[in-house]
This record gives sequence, structure tokens and C-alpha cells, in this order.
Amino acid sequence: MTGYERVLKTRQPDRPVASDFIAGMFTDFTEFHGDRRVGDDPAILAGIAFLDGKPVTVIGIEKGHDTADKIKRNFGSAHPEGYRKALRQMKLAEKFHRPVVCLVDTAGAYCGISAEERGQALAIAENLAEMMTLRTPVISVIIGEGGSGGAIGLAVADRVWMLENAYYSVVSPEGCASILWKDTAKAAEAAESLKLTAGDLFDMGIVERVFPEPESLAEQQAREPLFAALRDALDAELNRLSRLPVQTLLADRYERFRKVGRPSR
Repeated sequence: MTGYERVLKTRQPDRPVASDFIAGMFTDFTEFHGDRRVGDDPAILAGIAFLDGKPVTVIGIEKGHDTADKIKRNFGSAHPEGYRKALRQMKLAEKFHRPVVCLVDTAGAYCGISAEERGQALAIAENLAEMMTLRTPVISVIIGEGGSGGAIGLAVADRVWMLENAYYSVVSPEGCASILWKDTAKAAEAAESLKLTAGDLFDMGIVERVFPEPESLAEQQAREPLFAALRDALDAELNRLSRLPVQTLLADRYERFRKVGRPSR
């Protein structure tokens, strides 16, 4: 499967979204709303749940299911208040020593005038800075699209994992083709050049783990083994990270990002 074919697969309407993963992997999810400045952003789901009986903070970028829900969720393109809501929940997790799990699925943060007026770039930048020094374990999983700053705003983590058919890139293939060649018809060529697939990113050391997917995730029965594999992996890794001294956790996280792009010898 080519890179662009995988991109198209992540956009299929029957692919599970963040709320499906939350329901399939966690129990007793309680959602919290609002950023205490502007309002609530439905594109970000954030709250507390239990993972194998242990409390965790869960934050997901939600695309929605049917047309009305997708419009309500702005198709997974979050506003600044969404990123501030996420950060508020992460700081609460730090205070109460809860690990954080982020589920990323977005073509990118909303780039409309209203978002810029309310400080979109600043909200994402604050998340990057705060997540780098968050004194509790963080794991981010790219479950679908991982586009630009909208994705990395929830992906500064101790571990970044991906599903097999997810992608993670500084720009969408269509956006890249439009910028470089003024022709979105070259999106497939752009996708190959961007090296945005899970396999590419694993080989470059940008993600630590890739989870295989079944041929189709349309049916609940097909999703359950994937949810179980993710749940078990999250439980084991969070247990391990939670045993590390805080200073070691922070130093390892810092080094993780410092070595990105460093040539291997």
C-alpha cells in the first residue's frame, strides 16, 4: 500500500474515531468541558477514565460520526480553546499524579480567522512547552490523521505510537502538493516524499511502536482486538513510566525529542 493510499484509508467514514477508542479501551469516562477563558470546543474530548482499574486522564481529538456530529466537532480541527482545555486537564493530571493518554486524529488545527483572533498559534505553543515539562507520564497515539501543529499540540509525550494506517506529517499531501507544485493532483507524489507513514516514522525513530490493523475497522468485532492490544500496551508502559523518578522521566522525554533528526551512526 502506498503512502497516499494509507492517507485515504485514515479518512474513510467508517474508521473509528477518538470516542470509539475511549469506549473500547477505558471504563467510566467522565468528560470535562471548557477552557475557563472562552468556552468549550467539542473537537477535543477530555476527562478522567480508568485503565485496568487505574485512573488516567484521556484527551482525544474527535472528528465525529454522522454529518451533524462532524459539523459540531468541526471535523476534528480544534480551536484554541480546545488546546487550552486539553492543557487544563493535563495540569490537573500532574497535580493528582495521573498519567495522560492522548488520542490524535486531525488533519490540522482550525486555521480560520476566529481561531487566529483567539490565539491559535500561542495555544499550541503553550501545549508544546508545558507537555515537555509535565511531571507525569504521557503517551500519545496517532489513531488516524496526524496533521501539522494540530497533531503535535497533543503529541509531546514520553512515547508516541501509531496505528498501521495512520499518518503523521508537517502538512497534508494535498497541502504539500499545492505549495510545491500548485497542483493538488500530485498529492500521491507528495505523500511519498513526506515519509508520513507509520513504517517510515518508526524507521526514523519518530515513533516507538506501530500497531497492526485488520483489513477493515468498520465492524465492532474487528475493532476489539486492536482496542485490546492498545489497552494492554498502554497499561504496561504507563506502569513502567510511573515507576521512574520524575527527573528521569523529564530527562528521557527531553532527550527523546532532542535526538529526532540526529543521524544514526
